Amino acid sequence: MKVIYNPEVDVLRVVFSDTPIDESESEKSGIILDYDQEGRLVGMEILNASQCMEHPWSVECALAG
Repeated sequence: MKVIYNPEVDVLRVVFSDTPIDESESEKSGIILDYDQEGRLVGMEILNASQCMEHPWSVECALAG
């Protein structure tokens, strides 16, 4: 999984798979979900990320044990 923040366009992208995107849809205002050819979720984008979270360039990772 990759998390990429682009401050120039204020978009936070979470990539679950490097599989090519076949279709994208706007689930809710400001959130775009990307799907592969089989309909599996491969990524998502959060538009205007700095308005949705305090520090979009900072990532915290937690693993459940």
